[in-house]
Amino acid sequence: MKKSLRAKRMARNHRKHGQHPKLNLVSLMDIFTILVFFLMVNSGDVEVLSADKSITLPDSIAETKPAMTITIKVSDSNIIVQGNTIGSLESPEGVAATLAALNKELVYQASRRSQLSEEEKLKGRSVIIMGDQSMPYDLLKQLMTTCSANDYRDISLAVNRVAEQPEVDAPPSLES
Repeated sequence: MKKSLRAKRMARNHRKHGQHPKLNLVSLMDIFTILVFFLMVNSGDVEVLSADKSITLPDSIAETKPAMTITIKVSDSNIIVQGNTIGSLESPEGVAATLAALNKELVYQASRRSQLSEEEKLKGRSVIIMGDQSMPYDLLKQLMTTCSANDYRDISLAVNRVAEQPEVDAPPSLES
């Protein structure tokens, strides 16, 4: 017996749809490629300084970001430059010996990169001071004086960035 066109079409569709569905990998590859490019583009926007647990940074609403340069970490007990502990603030020699060691370290760091750009000739070399928010102002002043004496005059202070709080208008007073 001869099959009708409709019967042939139905048999063909049953054979075709009876197989397991195939996964379209082209669409997945497109999605993953777009995802990889998105992550690559947006990964360079975040600059994170490695903070110690002993240092609590102050909060700020400043918008400008410091350039990544030499970092001086000041904790309650130590001063660390580029990961190397150069002195203890609790030592018997005191702060003066630690500042002398800082002076020596800054001279060494400057000798490692002797060529200055035009901007560095005008502003001085740049340095980031990462200190605890409870650090005494006298110590901060001595650190900044030591840095500027060694031509590190472009000084940035590391802070936590917080969102600026919108000003709240005072509620209208009810005067009669």
